[in-house]
Amino acid sequence: MALKCFCFCFYSYFILFCGFWLAAFCDQDGFLSLSCGGATSYTDSSNISWVSDSAYISTGNTTTIDYANGTSSSSPSIRFFPDSRDRACYKLPVKNLSSLVLIRAKFVYKNYDGLNKPPSFSVSLGTAITSTINLATNDPWTEEFVWPVIKDTAMLCMHCIPDGGSPVISSLEIRPLPQGAYHNAMGASPNMLLRKSYRIDSGYTNGSLRYPSDPYDRIWDADEDYAPFHVSRGFNTLVSLSFSGIQESPPAAVLQTARVLARRDVMTYNFPLDTLGDYYIVLYFAGILPVSPTFDILINGDVAESNYTVSNSETSALYFNRKGIKSLNITIRSIRFNPQVNALEVYEIVDIPPETSSTTVSALQVIEQSTGLDLGWQDDPCSPTPWDHIECEGNLVTSLELSGINLRSISPTFGDLLDLKTLDLHNTSLTGEIQNLDSLQHLQTLNLSFNRLTSFGSGLGNLVSLRVLDLQNNRLQGTVPDSLGELEDLHLLNVENNKLEGSLPQSLNKASLEVRTSGNSCLSFSTMTCNGVSSNPSIETPQVTVVTNKKHSKLNHLAIILGAAGGASFAVLLTSLGVFLYVRKRTAKHDQATYTAKAAVDMRNWNGARVFSYKEIKAATNNFKEVIGRGSFGSVYLGKLADAKLVAVKVRFDKTQLGADSFINEVHLLSQIRHQNLVSLEGFCHESKQQILIYEYLPGGSLADHLYGTNSKKVSLSWVRRLKIAVDAAKGLDYLHNGSEPRIIHRDVKCSNILLDMDMNAKVCDFGLSKQVTQPDATHVTTVVKGTAGYLDPEYYSTQQLTEKSDVYSFGVVLLELICGREPLSHSGTPDSFNLVLWAKPYLQAGAFEIVDDSLKGSFDVESMKKAASVAVKCVERDASQRPTIAEVLAELKETYSIQLSYLAACGHVN
Repeated sequence: MALKCFCFCFYSYFILFCGFWLAAFCDQDGFLSLSCGGATSYTDSSNISWVSDSAYISTGNTTTIDYANGTSSSSPSIRFFPDSRDRACYKLPVKNLSSLVLIRAKFVYKNYDGLNKPPSFSVSLGTAITSTINLATNDPWTEEFVWPVIKDTAMLCMHCIPDGGSPVISSLEIRPLPQGAYHNAMGASPNMLLRKSYRIDSGYTNGSLRYPSDPYDRIWDADEDYAPFHVSRGFNTLVSLSFSGIQESPPAAVLQTARVLARRDVMTYNFPLDTLGDYYIVLYFAGILPVSPTFDILINGDVAESNYTVSNSETSALYFNRKGIKSLNITIRSIRFNPQVNALEVYEIVDIPPETSSTTVSALQVIEQSTGLDLGWQDDPCSPTPWDHIECEGNLVTSLELSGINLRSISPTFGDLLDLKTLDLHNTSLTGEIQNLDSLQHLQTLNLSFNRLTSFGSGLGNLVSLRVLDLQNNRLQGTVPDSLGELEDLHLLNVENNKLEGSLPQSLNKASLEVRTSGNSCLSFSTMTCNGVSSNPSIETPQVTVVTNKKHSKLNHLAIILGAAGGASFAVLLTSLGVFLYVRKRTAKHDQATYTAKAAVDMRNWNGARVFSYKEIKAATNNFKEVIGRGSFGSVYLGKLADAKLVAVKVRFDKTQLGADSFINEVHLLSQIRHQNLVSLEGFCHESKQQILIYEYLPGGSLADHLYGTNSKKVSLSWVRRLKIAVDAAKGLDYLHNGSEPRIIHRDVKCSNILLDMDMNAKVCDFGLSKQVTQPDATHVTTVVKGTAGYLDPEYYSTQQLTEKSDVYSFGVVLLELICGREPLSHSGTPDSFNLVLWAKPYLQAGAFEIVDDSLKGSFDVESMKKAASVAVKCVERDASQRPTIAEVLAELKETYSIQLSYLAACGHVN
């Protein structure tokens, strides 16, 4: 009767168990099995489907290992990499599988090439070097990892090592793991992975067990004699078990076997470990015995768990971490009855180095595209090994060396490499001015030598950490800027072999700084002379002296006459040349004065823009006393006109001055722009080699001041104020794009170019970089890339085709700043948060508003925030064709603003 009852229970349990697991897991959801080098798909004896790896890697050669019986299971295909540049990588899709996946790779040599030289190479997963494969010691060799899913893809790479031969791989497998499994090792941190050392089906000796017995396809190896001597026996039975509480979900077939101590003594596993490191251990127990044993567990001689009891029909697990060990001894010491263990797993804990910021990666990829070369830059620049031409400190790119590569210009993208300490662009065909580097506050060494640069630009003075500046063998003209002398750490300035002249700034004349100037026409610290020659030598009329020789008076007389005549002729020629140059200079000055006077008369008729004299400007600014802004163009000063009206006076630096025609054209353009949301031009000055623009003064400062500033005028911006500012700015841009003729693309939309009046009304300013679209049907303007790092349209940068959608992208960044209350580029937080667009976009698309500025939380209508976030996300689409027009943006923002106003009215709040 008892036997019948047991059989009935056994079969009932078995049918229920198999029915549940087969229904739940035997459909292989999420399984990916790659036959590396295989050309066709097939299904193996475990009913697992295999496909070719060709869709996941584009390099490497393929072959098949021929064995005697020729069956597909014993004749594996392989992929090998004889021509790989340092590494060959698989991109494995892991999105939407699980929070954890198992990744298993099998490496096989079997003398496929007939050379009898098994290769050795290292393997990385993500940014972590995980192991070194040596097929001379084991062939085949299997590596298995538990990988936290933090991105859409997992990158598994094989890295060549010196004299190691060609990496080779036979198969790759991905398996989803149970939710919450191995949590005790990894916690909430995604910064570690587990590399399998051992997974033992204790008490079972008849081969390994895997899918479909384990629905997650973990391979459970047979229990071998891991002790110095065998003191235990296997135990195999079938008992109905409760599986609650073990998140790893070990298979029932594994838990139905156990290694059980034969007598009341100790049971030991001794495991050799590959490397000194940190390890994670899981011990599984199941009450399959008729008694409930109690025992102690010791790890490397220390008691890790005491008086542990395995209850009948219950399952349980114990988890241990051990740091800095090179061998593992697990001992179970009996207290009551016969102690047991049903299964165990041992993993090496491998730290995953943090990834390089997405801003840096994007910038480097754009730079690679601009070179037209395949530099082999893929995945992370710093880990597991740095890219060619790059050096890192941790996950920060601190050195970039591109000498000999044809760049032609320093693109704005270089300004995104905020951690650079060394930048070497010598012999890269650079032309024009030095630009787009002023954001590199950590730069210590800058080598731009052996190029064709003609101008210092205006940003070098901002490189506050600069120690070495090498500009030799360029075509630099003019004088050395004073700002270089303000760089306190600079100890070498090399400007040899350029076209510089004049006196060097006295600020460079200090003991701590070596200045190399040879090869320039006239360059020194002296204000009077250069190399002993006057800086402005005059041409003197040559003096002719006639000497009479009596002995040869007749013969020499003619010669003297001819010589005197020739000398006189030469003197006349020089005198005539001098007169000609003097008259030409006077004529040019007269023509220029006439042209300027005529232009000034014309300007007076341009919508009331006033022409100021330089004397008036000096008086209005109290001799340029109060600086209220700075930029690459120069400085902005506070001015007060004779009628007591306050103005902002923008004075161009010499190096940024336009030609007379260009300046007049700009004044003409600015004079025609009249809109309540655009800062208006009050007047200009164009005399004494000065180019000065006078704008209306807005006392509220810039939007950037209010979002990030610390001055006493800063006013906390509520959500409704921010929306009003966004609407005002959008109105201004809409006028530029659609209301003016010709159409105008601003080209430098950013928070610091949105100014506020006393009533917090916003106006867009600074059209110094603006471009006119003169043809009504033109879709774009092809132009050299200008703009500000963090706001720059990526499509504009890559194509150099400027459109109104470029302004829309920059305005989208402004909207993100209003929502999140943080700048476009930042070094705070994690590397992935450095770039505002790349960080905020996924959150806002998912409706996750935890990234909203803390000062706004609890004060906004959710629908209003959703609409604003939607507009911002659409504006910063990488594909310009997917972005809305500024008119569409304005319409959406007006509706968003109205929703927030209604919300405030309903709540009884004021703005």
